[in-house]
Amino acid sequence: MPGIIVDGIVTEEAPNEVNSSQNKDNSSAPRSPVASKSMHSEALEMHVEGSGAGEPSIEQLYNNVCEMESSSEGGSPSRESFGSDGEESRIDSELRHLVAGEMEAMKVIEEEEGEGSGTAANAVTAAENGTPVKALSSNSSKKSSKKAAKSQLESESSVGPNGKASTEEGETEVSKPGSRVGRRRKASPNPQNGTEDAGLNNPDLGPFLLKHARDLIASDNPRRALKYALRATKSFEKCAGGKPSLNLVMSLHVVAAIYCNLGKYDEAVPVLQRSLEIPVIEEGQEHALAKFSGCMQLGDTYGMLGQTALSLQWYAAGLEIQKQTLGEQDPRVGETCRYLAEAHVQALQLDEAQRLCQMALDIHRENGEPASLEETADRRLMGLICDTKGDHEAALEHLVMASMAMVANGQETEVASVDCSIGDIYLSLGRYDEAVFSYQKALTVFKTSKGENHATVASVFVRLADLYNKTGKLRESKSYCENALKIYQKPIPGTSLEEIATGLTDVSAIYETMNEHEQALKLLQKALKMYNNSAGQQSTIAGIEAQMGVLHYILGNYGEAYDSFKSAIAKLRTCGEKKTAFFGVALNQMGLACVQRYSINEAAELFEEARAVLEQEYGPYHPDTLGVYSNLAGTYDAMGRLDEAIEILEHVVGMREEKLGTANPDVDDEKRRLAELLKEAGRGRSRKAKSLENLLETNPYTVTKRGTVAA
Repeated sequence: MPGIIVDGIVTEEAPNEVNSSQNKDNSSAPRSPVASKSMHSEALEMHVEGSGAGEPSIEQLYNNVCEMESSSEGGSPSRESFGSDGEESRIDSELRHLVAGEMEAMKVIEEEEGEGSGTAANAVTAAENGTPVKALSSNSSKKSSKKAAKSQLESESSVGPNGKASTEEGETEVSKPGSRVGRRRKASPNPQNGTEDAGLNNPDLGPFLLKHARDLIASDNPRRALKYALRATKSFEKCAGGKPSLNLVMSLHVVAAIYCNLGKYDEAVPVLQRSLEIPVIEEGQEHALAKFSGCMQLGDTYGMLGQTALSLQWYAAGLEIQKQTLGEQDPRVGETCRYLAEAHVQALQLDEAQRLCQMALDIHRENGEPASLEETADRRLMGLICDTKGDHEAALEHLVMASMAMVANGQETEVASVDCSIGDIYLSLGRYDEAVFSYQKALTVFKTSKGENHATVASVFVRLADLYNKTGKLRESKSYCENALKIYQKPIPGTSLEEIATGLTDVSAIYETMNEHEQALKLLQKALKMYNNSAGQQSTIAGIEAQMGVLHYILGNYGEAYDSFKSAIAKLRTCGEKKTAFFGVALNQMGLACVQRYSINEAAELFEEARAVLEQEYGPYHPDTLGVYSNLAGTYDAMGRLDEAIEILEHVVGMREEKLGTANPDVDDEKRRLAELLKEAGRGRSRKAKSLENLLETNPYTVTKRGTVAA
């Protein structure tokens, strides 16, 4: 490379300083596979190190280049940086790209965000779109000269301090004091061949931009972080040259995480799907763990979108990859098993959740110390699963063991959380005094460690209110509800809106059992506003809207009830929960609202869909399914379809007689309705003949040979 002319003296260019950057490519370090909600593989973790003590910084090199262009005001030879043919010299084409690339990328992005200057923002947008922009001359300072000299990462066009656009299409004019007055050159018709590519091909640029994006995420500035991450992704893609690149995979994961942070989950999905196409498992463990990380992050994203089935599918795929790579007994596999078990609990798939949690518990007991933190976490989850399944004794055993392990490890605050769960189990078992003791013990710890106005204190108040409500002590129950609401209405800084909304929903349920429906409805409305139609909470919002519909129905507001149910059902359909029992119950409730609004045909359609869902989930003999049958029979009767109504009602009466007995009041009501329909149709009730053997099989109490009664 020829020498550089500086103030009339020819010096030899130092290629090592020009072509080296302070941002060195780096090594990989493993992390826990499920360290956070969005799990990134450790094999992809990249650290950008600082330059050595003897090397000039990027900013210093960049300033030197700019000063060489603007220092000589008297027309010195150093001002002539362009040849007679109008093309840039090698100092401009190489030194500026390699030395100023990183600084330029940052400054271009900062200019794109121009605070309060509409013209500057428009000029940057025009430059990125390839529209020619004119930079006016400035005689103020070196800073202005640096801006005019700045290149070209995004476009061949240059933007001046005032951001005014040129009126001549296809050309760019740059005016500077001294030389380079009125220089014109045509903008590159293909930006892929322009200076943008030259900058992005710098292998040090991607790590630098990605590190800056991470710093911005940590400083809670995701929008700017997204711009740096996208630019880093482009750089990694160009440097990869079509080959599998773990740096590119990691960059795509960061971009997807930022999209999720911004609530743009739909945009994160294709980014993650693209990241899964890059790693080649056969090329080693790092590629396999990169694919595992992408599967888990994609599962998280689908979960936030409410698409539970897809979420669990990708979680399962990630677990299989991790098992094949690390072995089935690796502790990290145990962490992932527990993570998947939690997801299955949220989907109410309790059998699968219990199987995965038991796998995690077995792995951690084999690899860890007795009463380890990992085993304790497994036991807490297993206690929750057993409690939800109704196996309260087993749940209590797991939670007591977890509590003892936490006490041994000095986790006092965590012990208080377990005490709350133990209190819940005592409440389910009807052991109210022991439940009160557990709740009060946890309440004392939370008040001491977190403060009397913390949301966790309010959650214990809600539990105590529920307990006293179930034991008939309504005054104490209402007092605890009011104490909880005082905290939720004036939360301390740092309390999440989701936590407050959950607490308001729980208090609303207690008020509903007290028949204070208007107060319960107001609390649900406040909770709904806090969720603000968040894309990741659609299933929860649907549940709140459905409960609001029930309260509106009870209060006689059938129009509002219909609207609430309609909105809830639409969200459940979108979330992929149209085959759940809750969806069937919501359809039934909406059908009842339609009956009250005299929309009989719509009610019949809703009852028919509810019947199909509940038959699949509960079976034809479940009380909820029989209730839908009864509603559908009444609707068919109103529509004049007597034969179908009679057929359904005969089935309902027969089932209720078998399950409840012929003297039950519910059976009498159904039999009266059936008799009226039969009389109207001029028919008698058709009864199916049963053999003595069948009658004995359907009797819940049979007499054994020794004369004892067996259930």
